[in-house]
Amino acid sequence: MIGIVGYGAYLPRYRIKAETIAQQWGSDPESIKRGLLLNEKTVPGQDEDTITISVEAAKNALKRARINPQEIGAVYIGSESHPYAVKPSGATLVDALGIGPHVHVASYEFACKAGSEAMYVAYSHVKAGEMKYALGIGADTSQGAPGDALEYSASAGGAAFIMGKENVIAEILFTHSFTTDTPDFWRREGEFYPRHAGRFTGEPAYFKHILGAGRALLEKSKLSPKDFKYAVFHMPNGKFPQEVGKKLGFTKEQLETGWIVPWMGNTYSGSSPTGLAAILDEAKPGDLIFMVSFGSGAGSDGFILKATDELPKVQNLAPKVRDLLNNNKIYLNYGEYAKFRKKIKVNE
Repeated sequence: MIGIVGYGAYLPRYRIKAETIAQQWGSDPESIKRGLLLNEKTVPGQDEDTITISVEAAKNALKRARINPQEIGAVYIGSESHPYAVKPSGATLVDALGIGPHVHVASYEFACKAGSEAMYVAYSHVKAGEMKYALGIGADTSQGAPGDALEYSASAGGAAFIMGKENVIAEILFTHSFTTDTPDFWRREGEFYPRHAGRFTGEPAYFKHILGAGRALLEKSKLSPKDFKYAVFHMPNGKFPQEVGKKLGFTKEQLETGWIVPWMGNTYSGSSPTGLAAILDEAKPGDLIFMVSFGSGAGSDGFILKATDELPKVQNLAPKVRDLLNNNKIYLNYGEYAKFRKKIKVNE
């Protein structure tokens, strides 16, 4: 049996409400919330970045895995907001958590599916017998230009998953990936904010790739949507995952537990992984879980997982996603938000 032996998430305490952003730009708050199904989003603190988020999520994963960090043979962090252009985010993490130095480290990029990419490679290493445990993380501190539609959703957070063969809490039964050259969203080297192709990010990008990976995964597994207790998809807003889930044959009830985007926003590489963590917080032995990520450029990674008898033993060993979403929130006004996200450039 191969799969997840420990998982953890981290979300910053800071929040900004959708109406706060809408009022700043003279937009109708209720129209924005209805259109995107977004109420608020997480905002990273001034001392938080992809590395600190990854460290906190991995700490929680280690609490649930109950293993010696030195047994982890690989650390992969997927993000589109790595703090350094030349310096791996994972190098700091392995020292912070006592994992190294005999460990393989890499930073991954594939827009919003960089996290599932890291998970996929970590799982593959363990499956191949290369190492006992491997850690895959999806984390981001995503940005949207002032006044752009992305500003309502681009948020911060992440989730970490330790893959192994012993005391597996969620067995990975099937995987499938789907990739094409689709330029729906991009950011060139040196640019602060990403560019996107508006409505082109929907049908030919998000929906095509999740449906492509999802349908192939169902065919490969010989399972149907009704066989699953839970499903989670990449969450760029509140509507897209519900629509793509319906197209694949899943119900709102199957999506509800992992559908955390209205209160979290789009954590990019951390989006579907954090939704998966929310599901693992509640799943029971035997439950089947269907997950498909999406990353612009474009591609999707799909996983079918089965909760084991080990899962209930670890669910309460670290903070749950809903607790991170609901507790100790600090709301920012737009000026504070702009300061935190360095949206105002000053001479130094």
